[in-house]
Amino acid sequence: MTAASGSELVTIYPHRTAVPRDAWGRLFATAKEDIGVLVYSGLFLSEDAGIQRTFAEKARAGVRVRILLGDPDSPQVAERGTDEGVDDAMAAKIRNALVLYKQLRKRDGIEFRLHRTVLYNSIYRADDQLFVNTHVYGVTAPHAPVWHLRRIAGGDLVNTYLESFERVWEGATPIPGD
Repeated sequence: MTAASGSELVTIYPHRTAVPRDAWGRLFATAKEDIGVLVYSGLFLSEDAGIQRTFAEKARAGVRVRILLGDPDSPQVAERGTDEGVDDAMAAKIRNALVLYKQLRKRDGIEFRLHRTVLYNSIYRADDQLFVNTHVYGVTAPHAPVWHLRRIAGGDLVNTYLESFERVWEGATPIPGD
């Protein structure tokens, strides 16, 4: 087994807001098989028309696109809102993202589910590359660090996050009305 190293860890950004805006588009544009997003709201993605267009184009090209949002009615989302000092705004941001994703939710090849997990990290996947937005108690996600990781032969770090994503996906429920 290979230890986490410079070859598996591409970059660390001190805050999600420090990730260059175009890096998100480049990440998802590289996907040939899988795109995965695990967040509570990920509102910044749902507000980005270019990201939504990339998701739609990738789905048309046969890429599996899966988006996991927090269940806005779950106690986990309420607790995160309280912990971060934003209270009901956390659930409101999820509801806003659901509205902004309305057209994307109707597209074939794009799956949306709601989860009720304690979210330790937000995970943004494009095949074997990930952005992992770590969560820090009392700090909102835009102000927490992001790790850019890539899978390498013998590495274990990326697999840990991909397995976590799959566990959450399996326990999540399809969004009503989709």
